[in-house]
Amino acid sequence: MSVHPMIPNPNDTAFMSQYLEALSLVERLHRLLLDVIKDEFERVGVLEINAVQALLLFNVGDNEVTAGELKSRGYYQGSNVSYNLKKLVDMGYMHHQRCEIDRRSVRVRLTEKGRHVCDTVANLFSRHAEGLQGKNVISSEGIEEINTALRRVERYWSDQIRYIY
Repeated sequence: MSVHPMIPNPNDTAFMSQYLEALSLVERLHRLLLDVIKDEFERVGVLEINAVQALLLFNVGDNEVTAGELKSRGYYQGSNVSYNLKKLVDMGYMHHQRCEIDRRSVRVRLTEKGRHVCDTVANLFSRHAEGLQGKNVISSEGIEEINTALRRVERYWSDQIRYIY
């Protein structure tokens, strides 16, 4: 057993190595997802929005949400949600309206143009889901196991943040 806190217990090094690999994979997969979305929009000739903006439109979908709600979902690594929302409103992909109850809050929803982008992303994801299953890359059970594990890590990290304060 190691006495130094920075030198892991030899029994834990395999787990630590796997944990670091998982962190790296999550980060790479997110970047790769953005590249896949970017390539799809280049293929269909929609060049005025970026992948983060397209993903933001997809995640809004049929809902009417506040910028704060989108920020709290945390889908937009390394991006400024407020800036992207303003750009999407200016380009006609979203409507925005001040909330009647809290005038500081702005609610956004998709326009028809934004709905088209949302549908493009949904179709891309649908093709990928079919391809993953059809080519036996991963089963329904495999995806469920991944999601369960990732939700547990999310819960653990959330608890760590709460206990700091």
